[in-house]
Amino acid sequence: MKQFLLCSVLLFISTLNSKAQNSKISGDAFAHTYSIVARDAKTGEMAVGVQSHWFSVGPLVAWGKSGVGVIATQSFVNPAFGPEGLKLLNHGHTPEEALETLINNDEGRDFRQLAILSKSGQNAAYTGKNCVAEARHITGDNFSVQANMMLNDKVVPEMAKAFTENMNLPLAERVVAVLKAAQKAGGDIRGKQSAALIVVGPDKVEEIWKDKKIDLRVDDHENPVEELARLLKTARAYQFMNRGDLAMEKGNVEEALKQYSTAENMFPENLEMRFWKAVALANSDRLEEAKQIFDRIFDEDENWRIMLKRLPKAGLIEVTVKELEMLVN
Repeated sequence: MKQFLLCSVLLFISTLNSKAQNSKISGDAFAHTYSIVARDAKTGEMAVGVQSHWFSVGPLVAWGKSGVGVIATQSFVNPAFGPEGLKLLNHGHTPEEALETLINNDEGRDFRQLAILSKSGQNAAYTGKNCVAEARHITGDNFSVQANMMLNDKVVPEMAKAFTENMNLPLAERVVAVLKAAQKAGGDIRGKQSAALIVVGPDKVEEIWKDKKIDLRVDDHENPVEELARLLKTARAYQFMNRGDLAMEKGNVEEALKQYSTAENMFPENLEMRFWKAVALANSDRLEEAKQIFDRIFDEDENWRIMLKRLPKAGLIEVTVKELEMLVN
């Protein structure tokens, strides 16, 4: 039975590739999928979320730039739609104008699916007539959801419904809720393999490394959307860790403790989060509290004891030699 299904899938892909060659899109990336482009009306943040039964779907489908917009290009992917579409938005074109320019200049337009959203929340979407059923898109206030090769015709409507019903969530979590709704409704007819999530800000940034606020990828996993949700929670925890580090740099130990504690509560099993909280306690002369945490950490992993010994030289902990000896031993 498995051999029969494999042969059927290979024959199906071969047929699609044959049509692609006849349509002058031979060699284009094969990324049938469901996705969302969206904007948070309160913060101005923009996001792309995507899942597919194809390896490492994120780099092909999801494109975004802070202060400009976000784009999802899929089905038989034209990767140029991402950077070229962002250029058009950056030069003042509306999403509709950018979409028409890209599609009209593409001989493989019948196989394409494309969604563009600008920093204002305007959006436009396109589904080529040869995209594999079930294929459609729905645009709405600050979002567009689109899919092809879905199990049924309920997937896209359920995505739109999930976006409108989860307005209380931060944008990234809201997008993940949409991806979960798509999977629950049936999802990709082939199954699931990879997922990705990017979030960009409302304003342009000079430093390229600050462009993406969130950039998460699950390239190969049995449950990619669930794994994406886990990674997002982890990313949120480390955002609190980063805030704690910044507070420490400014000498605001109490604020650092607050941020580290929030991160630790999200992932109590994470030794690093517990370690830096203990460091902050030591720096605020709460040595006994710090020692209790350090002792539990050292019981699980001796390397952290060695790490603690190295911190005074780096200026990351301010204790006397005697106090350090007490903490270490």
